[in-house]
Amino acid sequence: MAKSTHAAVADDRNADVQIYINGEFFHRSEAKISVFDSGFLVGDGIWEGIRLHHGVFAFLDRHLDRLFAGAKAIHLDIGTRDEITAALQATVDQNGMDDNVHVRLMITRGDKKTPSQHPSNVVGGPNVVIIAEHKKADPEVAREGISLFTSTVRRPAPDMLDQKLNCHSKLHEVIALVQAVGAGADEALMLDPNGAVATCNATNFFIVRDGEVWTSTGMYNLPGITRALVLEVARRADIPAYEKDFSLTDVYSADEVFVTGTFGGLTPVSEVDGRMISDGSGMGPMTERLIELYREAIAADVAK
Repeated sequence: MAKSTHAAVADDRNADVQIYINGEFFHRSEAKISVFDSGFLVGDGIWEGIRLHHGVFAFLDRHLDRLFAGAKAIHLDIGTRDEITAALQATVDQNGMDDNVHVRLMITRGDKKTPSQHPSNVVGGPNVVIIAEHKKADPEVAREGISLFTSTVRRPAPDMLDQKLNCHSKLHEVIALVQAVGAGADEALMLDPNGAVATCNATNFFIVRDGEVWTSTGMYNLPGITRALVLEVARRADIPAYEKDFSLTDVYSADEVFVTGTFGGLTPVSEVDGRMISDGSGMGPMTERLIELYREAIAADVAK
């Protein structure tokens, strides 16, 4: 994989993982969904990315809260929390997994009897797919940091496609990423409709200025689990942390920049739009401190 916040250390065990599909398991080479699936046809579905740490799904309640909020928003019955939790556990048990595992849970409205948007054409219930892989984040990415390019693709307003939905409709983010890669960067930074900094194509965005940690208001980005945790651990450690509007000018002169996500945790940013952040070396002292606080939060969640 190219350098990115989702770059992982290669693991041969992933060649034989078993994929969960609607209560059954299939070798990854045999795992298939119908071409009439709602997610394939019209991007009608929701998903979560979850980490398994020492046999425990980290921050599972938060992930399920977001999943079920999304399901309610799109008017989709996905069963109970216990049923989803049992399916997740069955998947990692089936694959004999314990640590450094990333799980992708995807739920679509189900198969349609004909290609269309209308939910009345659904045959049966939702399709539930769980892909668990042995995935350890590439440590070189964390050391060196990534580069960002500000895309011309804006994050839409809530009355167009609410960015609080972790839905299958990600084409605007893919286009932003393709544009950034074409410009020679690793990933994309995206602005909101008013020109303020919103988020990245697949991660949440933070800057550090004069000992303060800033991120966007949250109106135009996914409510990231790691994003929320960084704000919480910073405030508990008496580090000023704010959700606010700020511009690219603030970013270019920031002391540090980092992004957050379930898979990579906190990843430093060394360059934005060709401007080096600080000396361009990657990891800064505040980012390093927040990484340690975040790891302590994971350990506490797993322990309880």
